[in-house]
Amino acid sequence: MASQKINPVLINLIRLVSGVIVIGACLFWPAGTFDYWQAWAWLAALFVPMGISLAYLIRRDPALLERRTRTNETRPEQRLIIAASSIYFLVIFLLPGFDKRYGWSQVPVWLVLLADLVVVAGYGLYILVLQTNSYASRVIEVEQGQKVITTGPYALVRHPMYLGMILLMSATPLALGSFWAFLPSLGLIPLLAVRAKDEEKLLMKELTGYREYTQKTRYRLFPGLW
Repeated sequence: MASQKINPVLINLIRLVSGVIVIGACLFWPAGTFDYWQAWAWLAALFVPMGISLAYLIRRDPALLERRTRTNETRPEQRLIIAASSIYFLVIFLLPGFDKRYGWSQVPVWLVLLADLVVVAGYGLYILVLQTNSYASRVIEVEQGQKVITTGPYALVRHPMYLGMILLMSATPLALGSFWAFLPSLGLIPLLAVRAKDEEKLLMKELTGYREYTQKTRYRLFPGLW
């Protein structure tokens, strides 16, 4: 008897709820308290837009929702980057809680709130990418009939989703009230740079028109820089 595919909506709902629980535990357990307003504000800044984007995909683009459930990455380089990213996220989510417990940092309220706005802006860019590119799969692949997207954020950089992640994650330590976690948070930049370069090897080879697109849109991640 053939196995049935799990409903993508259910998968993403489970991911959303489990994300709140797991990341919340990574923040509050090392802090040793729930009296950590910066963590509550950050969770709202991230997971409220995440819920909105999930509702949008359920209603407007179920095919993209299915693509965002895929985890069967086949490229060895990408699997290595994903493994390294897991260590990165563990550090970024645990360190601010210890910072809170032991009082290592004194991040002013205005900077915490500004960082929360950057988190929202980073995720807003992610949502804009999903609206622009219905082929934005979670894994590196080229589907039959896929076309090069050159409009919207793709007119500025070739990997706007990665730029959104960099904005979100580099602002996260400050939003959580930790200066000490800010420096390691910048480690996402080289990880995504390597991921982007490896992704482009596949796109150059398999996606018609991508090479011409790279000549028109020169920058991968940062407009005017790289």
